[in-house]
Amino acid sequence: MYIPAHFAETRSEELHRIIREYPLGVLVTHGDDGLDADHIPMELDAESGPHGTLIGHVARANTLWQRCPTGTPVMVVFRGANAYISPNWYPSKHETHRQVPTWNYEVVHAHGRITVHDDERFARRVVAKLTRRHEATEPQPWKMGDSAPEVINEMLQKIVGFEIAITSLVGKVKLSQNKEMRDRHSAANTLAERGRDELARAMRDAP
Repeated sequence: MYIPAHFAETRSEELHRIIREYPLGVLVTHGDDGLDADHIPMELDAESGPHGTLIGHVARANTLWQRCPTGTPVMVVFRGANAYISPNWYPSKHETHRQVPTWNYEVVHAHGRITVHDDERFARRVVAKLTRRHEATEPQPWKMGDSAPEVINEMLQKIVGFEIAITSLVGKVKLSQNKEMRDRHSAANTLAERGRDELARAMRDAP
């Protein structure tokens, strides 16, 4: 990934924040048939290992867990807030006419090695963790015990768990840091008016 210095994000807390807030990862693998990508929600354990560990699961029918046995190097892409930026949103454009359209975004590439867990106990733990996180804001959070045990047991037989020990995190946050502060804030305000609060906030907070 091309990363100009002013767009580089190296703070682990920010990289972890993007992963937590946008947990649908793109798991990129390379095998005998070439490149492949699977879109999988993952849970980050930031305290496990020097850069954290990702856990998730795939359908047993998905050949990923067979194509990528334990120890296979993988990359997971987490794309955060993003949006088109019009040059008309920059005050300086109307003075110099030297601005052009662009796209602002946050992204993290997590590199690591996968460990496959064809193990019902592990799969149950993954499902429980994902459920607790994503049901937490519901008025009456759903929990596994709300379903009949035979339903859950059948479901667990149809999935395979995995974890990815992260060996490196590469982050890029393109948030108009190369623009005048008045231009960046004007664009952020326009995004906020259009309901893109997450990106607007990131642009205002960027160093």
